[in-house]
Amino acid sequence: MSLTTRDAQVIWHPYTQMKNPLPHIPIVRGEGVYLFDEEGKKYIDAVSSWWVNIHGHAHPHIAARVAEQLNTLEHVIFAGFTHEPAVQLAERLLLLLPGDQSKVFYSDNGSTAVEVALKMCLQYWVNTGKITRKKVIAFKDAYHGDTFGAMSVSGRSIFTDPFNQLLFDVEFIDLPNAQNIEQLKSKINYLSNEVACFIFEPMVLGASGMLMYEAQYLDELLATCQKHGILTIADEVMTGFGRTGKYFSCEALSLKPDIFCLSKGLTGGTMPLGVTTCNIKIFEAFLSDDKLKTLYHGHSFTANPVACAASLASLDILLKPETLENIKRVESKHREFAEKIKGHPKLKAIRQAGTILVMEWETGNDTSYLCGLRDKLYLYFLEQGIVLRPLGNVLYILPPYVISNEDLEYIYRTILQALKDI
Repeated sequence: MSLTTRDAQVIWHPYTQMKNPLPHIPIVRGEGVYLFDEEGKKYIDAVSSWWVNIHGHAHPHIAARVAEQLNTLEHVIFAGFTHEPAVQLAERLLLLLPGDQSKVFYSDNGSTAVEVALKMCLQYWVNTGKITRKKVIAFKDAYHGDTFGAMSVSGRSIFTDPFNQLLFDVEFIDLPNAQNIEQLKSKINYLSNEVACFIFEPMVLGASGMLMYEAQYLDELLATCQKHGILTIADEVMTGFGRTGKYFSCEALSLKPDIFCLSKGLTGGTMPLGVTTCNIKIFEAFLSDDKLKTLYHGHSFTANPVACAASLASLDILLKPETLENIKRVESKHREFAEKIKGHPKLKAIRQAGTILVMEWETGNDTSYLCGLRDKLYLYFLEQGIVLRPLGNVLYILPPYVISNEDLEYIYRTILQALKDI
């Protein structure tokens, strides 16, 4: 039997209606920006395998570091023990992150990084004696993950519908712009004595359709929060590690958040790892002779040495001058193509942030995640050997930084053809 047939007998795939699903392509090998199926067909991974693979598949430097670590120490409990890869990774991340981040807390993925951040903020107010600060502010179109805390601070959608009655209450606000910024600031001012924290995806909201907004308005929201002591959480799970043209999107801000959530590109797409960092103010609220003020959170694989080694190797590559050159090259190529297709009658909007290029197709009122265009576009590009995974009517390119100009041009030509054919 083929791998696809065997898969259908035993696997339940994510985000997939398993009654008559689209066929699952059996991938047997990856190399650079390419994936190869069991029949030898080659695909360009133009979405970095769910936004994680920033340096290309099977990168030899990461593979070598992982292999070395596997032969040294594969895992150790992180309560009461420590190890070199975890300490070294924390040291390097704190130097790289903008602002005054002081401590690193390890978890398993983006959702758990968000869970940790929320628990830090909510318990901060318990520990400091202001237990009335329980509300969280978030953007109404946000997506922060699929665990219950992360779902609670995500916009209500098909992802959360079955669980809405079980999610904690959140004050949702619109994305800021010139027209509504004063209204949003007034709302924060009004709620300030009740609000524990404000969580946001800086400048790009990923799973909600790659929505984008300007840093200057986020700065104004952060200033309002800081005036009232409201803690701020930057969810850079998707935007971190170069994706928007800077190492972190928050580098574009004048003010810096209290907490960062990181994952996805952290390990270069090699394996799961989550990180939540915080400033010293938050950390010190948990220092006490009272054991009840401890942050009682952990995971069996917290700070896994192999995942930390993969992250250190990924940072080695990220910080090379040629990687930043590649990021700028991809950004420039995207900008040129965006200019070329600007005003196309089948495109409702075009957006770009760094290596992310977004094309919102005109579909009338059918703009949901389940819109009929989604599968047509997905299958069209697969047939042409390109992995693009539309978010409803939103098609986006988010490739590994090592993608060649030739592969980018092929993707652009295929999109132009799709605009004629679909």
